[in-house]
Amino acid sequence: MHDTHILDAITSALIDLTGCLNSPRQDDVLLNEAGVSLDRALFPLLVRLQACNPMSVGELAEQAGRDPSTVSRQLAKLEQLGLISRPGAQDDKRVRAATITPAGIRTLAAITAARRKLLGDLIKDWSAEERELFPALVQRLADAMKKGMSTDGQQGS
Repeated sequence: MHDTHILDAITSALIDLTGCLNSPRQDDVLLNEAGVSLDRALFPLLVRLQACNPMSVGELAEQAGRDPSTVSRQLAKLEQLGLISRPGAQDDKRVRAATITPAGIRTLAAITAARRKLLGDLIKDWSAEERELFPALVQRLADAMKKGMSTDGQQGS
């Protein structure tokens, strides 16, 4: 049996964290710290591409939780800015997997440095043990959630 007080506290903390992470203000702070002028709807796609370069529109839409037509328009904007390229696939010219350009890599480096600085400032008073344990626990929860989604909502054993 789970302690409902702890489960409720976890839920509350996750709701607060999700609100912070999804806040346009947070994106503005990060982009400002990075010295990057970019529509805040675009940079999460660029960051996802960094993790899984190259990606098709469908793959990126699935990961970002966005509609493929929206992602396609946003990728076109990133391509116009010179941050990605989308050459046609050799076997099917309709498939245009996005890849990051050197300018995109420089932009991502600035965003990564800013994110590290801002996050470092947030956890500077945490103990070394807390800093080490936190990402492992968050990843464990994320993995459990992904597993739960892949079983169509059925609880795993």
